Amino acid sequence: MKNQIVNRRAIDLLVIHCTATRDGVAYTPEQLERDHRARGFDGPGYHYYIRRNGDIRSLRDVEKPGAHAKGYNAHSIGICYEGGLDTHGRPADTRTPWQKHSLRVLVRALLADYPGARVCGHRDLSPDLNGNGIVEPHEWTRQCPCFDVKKELS
Repeated sequence: MKNQIVNRRAIDLLVIHCTATRDGVAYTPEQLERDHRARGFDGPGYHYYIRRNGDIRSLRDVEKPGAHAKGYNAHSIGICYEGGLDTHGRPADTRTPWQKHSLRVLVRALLADYPGARVCGHRDLSPDLNGNGIVEPHEWTRQCPCFDVKKELS
């Protein structure tokens, strides 16, 4: 048997997202896939999905570029958690303790596979409008994922 050389995507970024769905309202992986296909994607745009009960679902092979962060998909892995809006529809950190735990475990495992990758929130990919090297809250083009990823996961 010949040795096969496996081409592996160069990953240097893990991007955390939320579904922007209301707290307490279920959003299944099937609904997510349906909604992404309706937007013209070839399946779910995220590689991993974390449900409110902490279950981690693999939605897309990591060797296939995602459809989650325009301009970054070729070299990133997209991780999304269910939630992100309070019961009134306002951006909020609605993660359950199980989601927080699962997110830490998943990020740690991915960093072992992709050492040196940077972990950030989708909002952290907004343009640095004042050019100071920091994407500040007033520069965010979105709130997702509704918590400070760098502070919590890096």
